[in-house]
Amino acid sequence: MGDRLLVIDEGTTSTRAMLFDPAGGRLAVDQRELTQSYPAHGRVEHDAEEIWERSLACARSVLAAEPGGAAALGLTNQRETVVFWSRRTGRALSPAIVWQDRRTAARCERMREAGHEPLVQARSGLLLDPYFSASKIAWALDHWPQLREAGDDLCAGTVESWLVFRLTGGLHVSDSTNASRTGLMDIARGRWDDELLALWSIDRRILPEIVDCAGRFGETRVDLVGASIPICGMAGDQQAAAIGQACFADGDTKATYGTGAFVLTHTGAAPRSSRHRLLSTVAWQLDGVRAYALEGSIFTAGSLVKWLRDSLGLIGSAAETEALARQVPDNGGVFFVPALSGLGAPHWRPEARGAIVGLGFDTGRAQLARAALEAMAHQTHDLMTAFAADGAAWSSLRVDGGMAANDWLAQDLADMLGLPVERPDHVETTALGAAMLAGIGGGLFGSLEEAAGLRGAVRVFAPGEGAATRPRRLAGWRDALGRVLVSPAALAAGGPAS
Repeated sequence: MGDRLLVIDEGTTSTRAMLFDPAGGRLAVDQRELTQSYPAHGRVEHDAEEIWERSLACARSVLAAEPGGAAALGLTNQRETVVFWSRRTGRALSPAIVWQDRRTAARCERMREAGHEPLVQARSGLLLDPYFSASKIAWALDHWPQLREAGDDLCAGTVESWLVFRLTGGLHVSDSTNASRTGLMDIARGRWDDELLALWSIDRRILPEIVDCAGRFGETRVDLVGASIPICGMAGDQQAAAIGQACFADGDTKATYGTGAFVLTHTGAAPRSSRHRLLSTVAWQLDGVRAYALEGSIFTAGSLVKWLRDSLGLIGSAAETEALARQVPDNGGVFFVPALSGLGAPHWRPEARGAIVGLGFDTGRAQLARAALEAMAHQTHDLMTAFAADGAAWSSLRVDGGMAANDWLAQDLADMLGLPVERPDHVETTALGAAMLAGIGGGLFGSLEEAAGLRGAVRVFAPGEGAATRPRRLAGWRDALGRVLVSPAALAAGGPAS
């Protein structure tokens, strides 16, 4: 099958496949949108069968467009989203619960009040929040009878484990990066933790085996893609992006601006506990040895622009936001706190609601679009402050994801952070990282450093004139954020958040 690398990059709003040559060039791409369902406030679901069918269709499409097959397949995926399926038939038994889903917020709060969060953080590196998979699995087992009734036939896992099971016809595995996002894994030991499983009343027999991020895990069924392609690389999307950005040394930091925004700073060979509500997570695992990162998660990034387009009709396309931002000299006093699905790090307030502050009759589309883009830099600045307080200060920031293609946004990040911002010519580094892992697992590369040649050229945005507005903008952001962070009880009583 030569030396070409096939990647399935399964995201939150779409799934796609890419075929890479060994130098990192894209030979073919196919992408298909996914349907998100919102059955009630705070609930977000996917049709797991749609994820499978459209991911498979994308893979078939790129292989047909460039005949010759592939030497290895790499997978990367939206993390924390959980799928439930039959071991016997391979069919999904329920909707997939998406990482954005907040249905377990009250349960997580009760467990936090009961004093369980120190154990969760010490073992998993995570916090008690509905973002992570554990509470979603526990909720589904409690509320969907067909899952309990399935007994030993039930499989549960994150999306890469679902796709591997279907591609191979029954292999139930999860790579260490995805497993580290469930809240059920002891990240120091690399295995499911009995106390965490007991905390959520989850039977480990429904969970996959935890494996490396690169290796020869199984092969695709010939009847699915016309060939038996070795599955050789797996990583959650944010870890894959960090690998694609060559964040291999302590302190190397990347930020991906996709549906949400996620910052990872490499921290070395041992997990680092955060005192400022960041997450300790597995960066990758090769030959049984794990590397670690600190992570800050912003729940709403590109989805804010999508909301402006689809729900408000304020813009016709995401690309319009850059032109609108350049039409005005500043935000006109408007600040956008995009807590459309709660606030992530470093606040972790799942009940928070979004707000637009500073509206006036002089506010127009341009000011609103600019304020939405500026919110990305404001939220990233909050994370930069938290990382520095945890001893993981940034010296530069490597950006990627769909929003990072916006030159205005990249420059605004440099201005507001006071740091050089690096953007590779190929901003979709998530798929590139999966290709790098597949190349290692398939024997095409001997190390991550050797595979890093796929990254290619980068453009650097240095802090410029916009940095002069930093103090004023941060003061306005803090005021707007403070209004959102007021607790509902305190707001009703007319007082501040506790």
